Amino acid sequence: MRILFITASRIGDAVLSTGLLAHLADRYPQARFTVACGAVAAPLFAAAPFVERVIPLVKRKRAGHWRDLWKQTVLTPWSLVVDLRGSAMGWLVPTLRRRIIRSSWTPQHRLCHLAGVLDLAAPAAPRLWADDAQRTEAARLIPDGTPVLAVGPTANWGGKQWPAERFVEAVRRLTAEGGMLPGARVAVFASADERDRARPVVESVPSERVIYLTGGVSLPTAYACLQRCAFYLGNDSGLMHMAAAAGIPTLGLFGPSSEVFYGPWGDRAASARGPRSFEDICHAPDFNHRSQDSLMLDLDVETVVDAATSLWGRCRA
Repeated sequence: MRILFITASRIGDAVLSTGLLAHLADRYPQARFTVACGAVAAPLFAAAPFVERVIPLVKRKRAGHWRDLWKQTVLTPWSLVVDLRGSAMGWLVPTLRRRIIRSSWTPQHRLCHLAGVLDLAAPAAPRLWADDAQRTEAARLIPDGTPVLAVGPTANWGGKQWPAERFVEAVRRLTAEGGMLPGARVAVFASADERDRARPVVESVPSERVIYLTGGVSLPTAYACLQRCAFYLGNDSGLMHMAAAAGIPTLGLFGPSSEVFYGPWGDRAASARGPRSFEDICHAPDFNHRSQDSLMLDLDVETVVDAATSLWGRCRA
């Protein structure tokens, strides 16, 4: 049995789709899976032991990436094609069965929308993978010892990025004597091209307590690192969804994106925002989606520290 699974380009959406893929692997343990996804998300699926092939979709003009995918898949006798992009590919590749997502504006979490593709009674929680070598590397990067606060101070758009100086203050308070994680080490996660934006947080932590994970770390290794952390604090991003999938308490910070649709998933996760709703921000007359200025200035440090402390207490209880 061969299954073609077409999923997202961005890391966050790709992570959210992994639960559906894992469900299929559990249901069809003898199946051979091919995953088509964005190049940046490809390592997430390459780490899955049941995935035979990953086809990175590198965007080309005139939908050339879809033609490339069609050429690589049209001659394979597929048993099932699952298309979470709602593209024409789901119809153009011959298969015994096909499941293709349909657009929906129902105010529900993305995982509920994905569950409908396979008629699942409940959402399939994200599930990620790492091999022995990646877990060994994670143990080298984050050795056993004092608890670790993981921080994701960047995002793929400046509007979704809480100001760095507020992350600095929140981390200081959470790791101070009498704080949630007194004396904790701090692991700062960011991609290679986000190093400058993460630098203020890195430089604010004493050198003996900071773990600098910015660039050069594969996504499965980053996932294994997150599993070794005690708590995650960060903006709405793919890393936030990876932290929630790792099972650690995860607090996502929201502004011009919706936690109703994209909040971190699970009973060990929570979201925080300022007094303005997603609609207040994005429907404002002066809203500019091209601007890289933060749209989260109404979210103060006190609110974030209180939300983190509340989530930590709930998880410990």
